[in-house]
Amino acid sequence: MQVQDTPEEWRVTATTTPFTGKKTSVRTDEVVMPDGSVARRDYQVHPGSVAVVALDEQDRVLLLKQYRHPVRQKLWEIPAGLLDVPGENPLHAAQRELYEEAHVKAGDWRVLTDVYTTPGGCDEAVRIFLARDLAEAEGERYEVSEEEADMEFARVPLDELVRGVLAGELHNNCLVVGVLSLLAARTADGLDALRPADAEWPARPFEA
Repeated sequence: MQVQDTPEEWRVTATTTPFTGKKTSVRTDEVVMPDGSVARRDYQVHPGSVAVVALDEQDRVLLLKQYRHPVRQKLWEIPAGLLDVPGENPLHAAQRELYEEAHVKAGDWRVLTDVYTTPGGCDEAVRIFLARDLAEAEGERYEVSEEEADMEFARVPLDELVRGVLAGELHNNCLVVGVLSLLAARTADGLDALRPADAEWPARPFEA
């Protein structure tokens, strides 16, 4: 038996959008269940995101600390951001986020993993990249505002992040998944065996 997610779409008899925000919305679907009954499912519609595990030559991961109002905490995170337009190349979006949030560029990019963050209530898909061969970006730093104006930055050894994740001290989804995926990739076939940066992404199709 091959353990692999598969596409499937149950019949929807009605759809409404009770809320539309700046970047996301809420959709209500009436979905036909296997027994023929109809159940209402409310979920957030999301454009998709990218995140970057930026690993330097000293085996440290670039992190930023940002206030997240829904959970009332400042969380250590990896650089991440939304896909700005439908069909946007996720690699280009990841490169933009690494530049804008950390003023860093990378010479080597790989796909680390792809995840659905909360598939029970949101259709957000995130592609997490591994970026290596890091260097300071040219030019002036990107001007930030709102929560991003209060960000802190650090480069933290990978083994310390693994310890923090398992100790329940670090909670950001992309950081946790990215750090543990990086560790798993190393112990499996190695980082050079990861998928190329332009690997297809069925959850958010794009043109190279």
